[in-house]
Amino acid sequence: MSTDANPPARVVQLGGLMPFLREWLVERYDAPQLADLDEPAEIEVAVVGGGAPAGAAEMDALPGLRAIVNFGVGYDNVDVTEAARRGIVVSNTPDVLTDAVADVAIFLAVDLLRGLTAADRFVRSGAWGRGERFPLTRDVRGAVVGVLGLGRIGTATAERAEAFGAEVHYHSRSPKDVAWTYHDSPAALAAASDVLVVLTPGGEGTERLVDTAVLDALGPDGYLVNVARGSVVDEEALVDALESDRIAGAGLDVFSDEPHVPEALLGRDDVVLLPHVGSATTQTREAMGRVVLDNVDAFLERGELVTPVAPS
Repeated sequence: MSTDANPPARVVQLGGLMPFLREWLVERYDAPQLADLDEPAEIEVAVVGGGAPAGAAEMDALPGLRAIVNFGVGYDNVDVTEAARRGIVVSNTPDVLTDAVADVAIFLAVDLLRGLTAADRFVRSGAWGRGERFPLTRDVRGAVVGVLGLGRIGTATAERAEAFGAEVHYHSRSPKDVAWTYHDSPAALAAASDVLVVLTPGGEGTERLVDTAVLDALGPDGYLVNVARGSVVDEEALVDALESDRIAGAGLDVFSDEPHVPEALLGRDDVVLLPHVGSATTQTREAMGRVVLDNVDAFLERGELVTPVAPS
């Protein structure tokens, strides 16, 4: 039983959080992890990240829950609709990771066109030393980079593509007030693109949005980059398209069953594989952590969130 000198915790950790953020939460709020919680009815705020679930089961375990604070810009791990039904508000950490993710997106696009990591493997294998020649690659300048999802990160990626001299096309739910070329479907965008960069949110509305039809529209000279969510791309269709040479290659930072990557992708020189590091810089993750604390502070003090998300 709690005492006035040792009041019950008001914040709980649900999982998927980096060690430094766990330390911050313990120091600032004496926040336990869910498994170590003594008095669940007293919890008002749950902090979750890394794709750990915050669904009906977690909400049932916390009858006094009023807010879920997500460590990440994507929040498809949170059942926002169920939270809204229960009167629970949800926040994420937008903006602070835009540049880091956009950097990775554009460098994957450049890598695929110029074959840079494949060239690195070529040198390390001794092939260059044996007198073999690395094949010619493609210019970035003049290439069409198609951005699927022109939100904050998509816009930042498009700006970086322009800086490399690429031509930008895009698809979003509706046209934006930008000079770039709009296409009314993912397949139409893919057909016009040399590199299709996936930057949509995850969740049911975008599950397998990039399917066989989109990959076939991208074509044998087109590349796919995914730094959004693994669920947005039909992974089996992608493997099949690569193995049958129906697309030229792929750069992937996310997968459908992380950390498991399809075996068929591991040995391919036309595929660049990253371990979900789009926002993984020290500065970005610490900035995300500060947004988490800002949201928790604001909710405990005023009953509101700094960066709320709306149920779809």
